[in-house]
Amino acid sequence: MLKTLADNVFSFDVEWIPDPKSGEILHGVDASTGPGDNARAAFEALWAGARKDSDPADFQPYLKTILCRIVSLAGILREGLPGGRASLKLVSLPVDPSDPVKSTEKVILTSFMNAVGRRKPQLVGYNSAQADVPIIVQRAIVHGLPGAGFSERPAKPWEGVDYFDARNSEYNVDLADAMGQYRDRPSLHQAATLSGIPGKIDVSGDSVAEMWLTGKLDEIVAYNEFDAFTTHLLWARVAHFSGLLNTDQYQAEQELVRSLLQSEIENGKIHLQKFVTEWERLQAITEQN
Repeated sequence: MLKTLADNVFSFDVEWIPDPKSGEILHGVDASTGPGDNARAAFEALWAGARKDSDPADFQPYLKTILCRIVSLAGILREGLPGGRASLKLVSLPVDPSDPVKSTEKVILTSFMNAVGRRKPQLVGYNSAQADVPIIVQRAIVHGLPGAGFSERPAKPWEGVDYFDARNSEYNVDLADAMGQYRDRPSLHQAATLSGIPGKIDVSGDSVAEMWLTGKLDEIVAYNEFDAFTTHLLWARVAHFSGLLNTDQYQAEQELVRSLLQSEIENGKIHLQKFVTEWERLQAITEQN
C-alpha cells in the first residue's frame, strides 16, 4: 500500500465537460463563448463522434480527456506541522464561479500548476493517474502553458518528486490503484460509503455537462468540494491501514476534517452541511458492525 507520508498532501478531484472549442475545430459546429445552444451542439457532435453503432442515439460516451475542458478543481491541502500535527485547508478553483475571467480553464490550470510546483505536495486522487493528471497535462499543452515546477521530473524516481510515474513515485497516489492493486478497482462511491464516508451526494459526474450548460458552475464547484473531502477521508483511512497514521493520528485527522467542514459552513459554504449529515448517517450504519 502507501509507503510515504509527505510534509504536504493534496487530496484533489477535477471536474470537466466536453470542450465546445474541440467541437468547433474537429466537427465544424458554430463557435461558443459559454453555456447555450451552440455549446450543446458542440457537446452532441463530440459525443456522436465517439458513439459506437450499437449505442443509443442519446448515449453520452466517455470522451478522450484532451477533447474536454476542466471547469473545476478542488482539494484538501494537508500541511505538516511541528510535533507531528497537521493543518487542513480547502482549495477550490475557480475561486469565484460567478467571475468569467477567474473561471477560465487557463486560470484554473495555471493556479494549480504554480501552487503544486511551488509546494511539491504529495498528490492524492481517485483514478487520478488514469484521468485527472492526464487531463491536466493534456489541457495545459493544448493551451500552450508552461508546466512550472509541476512538470519537472527527476532522473530516477527516488531522487525527487515525480507526478508522472504513479507506479514508482510516492508523489502521485491513485487510491483506486492502491485499493484495487491495478485490477479489481472499486468506484470512489463504493469504497467511501462502505467505509462510512460520504460518496456521491445528489450529483454524479454524468450530470456535470448538463449543469454547466444551464449555468450552474457554482453547483459543480460544490459537488467537486464534496469529492475532495471524500478523497481525503479515504486517503486517511488507507494511510491508517498502511501504518502511516497510527490510530490516534487517524482519529485526529478525522477531527481536523470535521473542524474544517464546520469552519467552511460558518463562512458561507452551506452546501457542506449535506456532507456532514451524510457522514453521520453512514457512520451510524457502519459502526453497528
